[in-house]
Amino acid sequence: MVATKVNTAPRKIILFNKPFDVLSQFTDQGSTTNSRKTLADFIDIKDVYAAGRLDRDSEGLLLLTNDGKLQAKITQPDAKTSKTYWVQVEGAPEESDLQKLRDGVELKDGLTLPAQVALMAAPLIWDRIPPIRERANIPTTWLSITINEGRNRQVRRMTANIGFPTLRLIRYRIGHWTIDGIANGQYKVV
Repeated sequence: MVATKVNTAPRKIILFNKPFDVLSQFTDQGSTTNSRKTLADFIDIKDVYAAGRLDRDSEGLLLLTNDGKLQAKITQPDAKTSKTYWVQVEGAPEESDLQKLRDGVELKDGLTLPAQVALMAAPLIWDRIPPIRERANIPTTWLSITINEGRNRQVRRMTANIGFPTLRLIRYRIGHWTIDGIANGQYKVV
């Protein structure tokens, strides 16, 4: 019988509002110069790890914890932990476009689960540095998209699939945790 190591340390949960162009890890293993920003540039708490990923070009809520069971619950598709994203897309999708996301769209790695999608007013948020590219003759639209799975770059691929590329993506919520009250680049211990 193999003994499993039980973590006896008190559970830590850190909510981090990740800025654009920051890696969702504590070290930059992909760069020889280590010039890219990582979680270590913002978080000084030891022995916590990201529960899931948030792409370097995405912003918003990243949950870190020392609790392996919580990490698994957040990251495993079977657990169905919902995540809400605020998504700025190029163009002005119509209700019929949004319905495609609600029904599920076919991506290279299969059909997505149905998403909850709604138009939303531009949120009151921090400026992104650098700013997104905008074209004077093409409008942008903000969407609230909630999904229960987390494939690689899924939300970006979903909006591209219906013809509206993502310009800016902010994860607002994971389960019942949100970025409310957490400034960009800051974290809160819960």
